[in-house]
Amino acid sequence: MPRRRIGFWYRFAAVICKPPLVVLLKRDWRGMENIPAEGGFITAVNHNSHIDPFAYAHFQYNTGRVPRFLAKSGLFNKGFVGAAMRGTGQIPVYRESTDALSAFRAAIDAVERGECVAFYPEGTLTRDPDGWPMTGKTGAARVALQTKCPVIPVAQWGANELLPPYARKPSLLPRKTHRVLAGPPVDLDRFYDREMTPELLKEATEAIMAAVTRQLEHIRGERAPETPYDPRHERIEQRRRTHAQRREDRPRQDRTRGARPTAREEGLGT
Repeated sequence: MPRRRIGFWYRFAAVICKPPLVVLLKRDWRGMENIPAEGGFITAVNHNSHIDPFAYAHFQYNTGRVPRFLAKSGLFNKGFVGAAMRGTGQIPVYRESTDALSAFRAAIDAVERGECVAFYPEGTLTRDPDGWPMTGKTGAARVALQTKCPVIPVAQWGANELLPPYARKPSLLPRKTHRVLAGPPVDLDRFYDREMTPELLKEATEAIMAAVTRQLEHIRGERAPETPYDPRHERIEQRRRTHAQRREDRPRQDRTRGARPTAREEGLGT
């Protein structure tokens, strides 16, 4: 997308956000040549800090192809923030409602208009203990297979050192470096023109997440775990531990109740 189409609101947001980002973070940005110069496409980005959407948007803005993020619908109703979200063309996500699929349709429409839609396929901040990408959700793959648009895997690292996941206070010193590496498009040809089953979407999502993880391996200079962290398995394991603990506590409570003297034994009644 040429810079002349970025629009007032995006330029205004850049004027506000870029100065503090420049002060707080050094930049090591690579792979801009892999960002398509024209036409619609998707970027799939890892998520490891509450501030990395701003840092990543800074990178993407400097390519001349501004991203359209999928964001919680509630943000679009909050005064100035809502006006900025609407003005910059972000895409509202209506979770757990009859409008839940509208974000999917809006993302397809944006790609078909020739825009960039940025996905965080993990859906939330990574819970991997070492900050590696988790398993992904299928939204990015679904849009990619529907539109056959390029999917650019993008890895970032450094915003999480400024503000670690779920931390409340940033670590300002020493000054951190925001590292970004955008890779070549993910090869999804083998998934095209096939029935879009859950299994197919899962395989395509795994291919996208593997490409993002490879970019992060280059940035960090180390290998990622062979099996990505899966928060669903963690939730299942947590429920199993909770049920096991309840079963263990129940006999103990029963024994405790059985050991207590009754009111009749205490002579408190007839």
